[in-house]
Amino acid sequence: MNSTGHTQPGWYLPKSHYKRFIAVNQRDRAGLSGHVYQYDLDPLNQILAGCRRQERQSQEKLYRQFYPVLFALCKNFFEDKHDIVTAINNGMLKVFANIEQYDASKGEFFNWMYTTVRNAALTMLRDRKTKAFEYIEIDDYMGFESAENPFEQLSGNDIHIYLSKLPVATRRICSLFYMEGFSVKEIAEALQISEGTVKWHLSESRSRLKIIFEKTL
Repeated sequence: MNSTGHTQPGWYLPKSHYKRFIAVNQRDRAGLSGHVYQYDLDPLNQILAGCRRQERQSQEKLYRQFYPVLFALCKNFFEDKHDIVTAINNGMLKVFANIEQYDASKGEFFNWMYTTVRNAALTMLRDRKTKAFEYIEIDDYMGFESAENPFEQLSGNDIHIYLSKLPVATRRICSLFYMEGFSVKEIAEALQISEGTVKWHLSESRSRLKIIFEKTL
């Protein structure tokens, strides 16, 4: 991990996830937490220039512009709104402090910022040793087959509605695997739990989602 809080699998959000997010928001122009969200490149470049000059107004504009998607992201890891906002704030402080390290030749700013905030949320999970975030360790005796992504055909709003129906421990692992592109090994390392525990929660998520999907038909 470096000074911006980056961990595996690297800086950037998988392109498929980023494109899907943009497509969803171009269609309905609504953020996943209920706030209006628009992605406009030219004003964004102006805002980033102001952030590099440490202008408070530009930092506030950047925060507000991306708050909806970051709220939806951190909601996958935490139940309490205070914890969600704290994770966003921790991540955005890293973004502001290290914005000069962003390299446009390596990808979109959105991806870099998103990954920085996500890693800040994971760091918060690791650092908080409370019962609410403990996992019961399970031996790695089971395999896990993931032939398809259960969220592949769903819109952004629907994805988060269904994720919210899962227990928080299962939800965060499900989100990291299917939405963020983490491998089983990377999730185990990020949350400091065994691979067997990760596989159990992934299997549990598929079983629960199957029941949820059937009830909605």
